[in-house]
Amino acid sequence: MQLNDNFFPTPDLEAAIDRSPLVVTPETSLTEAIALMSQVRGSGCLLPSEDTSLELFPHNKACSSCALVMEGAKLLGILTERDIVKLTAAEIEFDSVKITQVMTDSVVTLAKANFKDVFAALFLFRRYQIRHLPIVDEDNNLVGVVSPGTVRQAMRPVNLLKLRRVADVMSKKVVHASLTTSVLQLAQIMTQHQVSCVVITEEDEDEDILMPVGIITERDIIQFQSLQLQLGKIMAEEVMSTPLFLLSPEDSLITAHQEMQRRRVRRLVVSWNWGQGLGIVTQTSLLRIFDPMEMYGVIETMQQTIQELEQEKARLLAMLKKQ
Repeated sequence: MQLNDNFFPTPDLEAAIDRSPLVVTPETSLTEAIALMSQVRGSGCLLPSEDTSLELFPHNKACSSCALVMEGAKLLGILTERDIVKLTAAEIEFDSVKITQVMTDSVVTLAKANFKDVFAALFLFRRYQIRHLPIVDEDNNLVGVVSPGTVRQAMRPVNLLKLRRVADVMSKKVVHASLTTSVLQLAQIMTQHQVSCVVITEEDEDEDILMPVGIITERDIIQFQSLQLQLGKIMAEEVMSTPLFLLSPEDSLITAHQEMQRRRVRRLVVSWNWGQGLGIVTQTSLLRIFDPMEMYGVIETMQQTIQELEQEKARLLAMLKKQ
């Protein structure tokens, strides 16, 4: 079976590169870096119109999820949301720290000449457990940054998303906490479990289940730090995102993506069996459908379905001829 370009359109690799990432100098303080990362860039704050709500990968920008530390044309390091959550959990004094003291200086990069398909970036994401991949030219100068969000801009497999269910990519390892957990404790929980969010739950004593009522994410921690709040004194129930929009495992991935886009979020909670089952779908987990083996499996299933339909058609035609 041959699949046409409408089903799996050729990825636009240029669209996968953010050519205007947040860049700071080595002299930037950690507090300044966080403030810059919290600022909205481009049109990321705009709600999609009715005409664009079904467009899979709009080219709008929101707050920066990383800061690149550069001296002239030289890339020195990177600071990500996850790094800031770890620093928050460690309760360091942000005001007295420069970004060079806490940045990751061994940055994984990819030469633009080797960026011939998105699978090269996906491989490095998985191998090094990273979400930001600087692209450099032949002189090692920065070209831009590739992230899960920009990869989704480059690939528009509407039909593939329609074929897959939330259950196919969701994680059932959901880290949760109570309404009275402090934001500082939530940052420590995120660091301990290496997750990008914590689902806030409330116990239903009658049913003996935990109901998801809110969520706190890495992005929230960055915003709270930019406001210089006392995170140890703020409870989850005061600042969590609520009410939650809950997906079902049976929902299609196109539904998950459209809801992420409509709500301008990077993750959604999945619930089933009246709250007895919890899952999470993230922007990164959606990229699993782009794995070559995953795509091969979908194509193989489609081939089998088509063969079965053709056999059924032949059987019905044979029956009609006998009549």
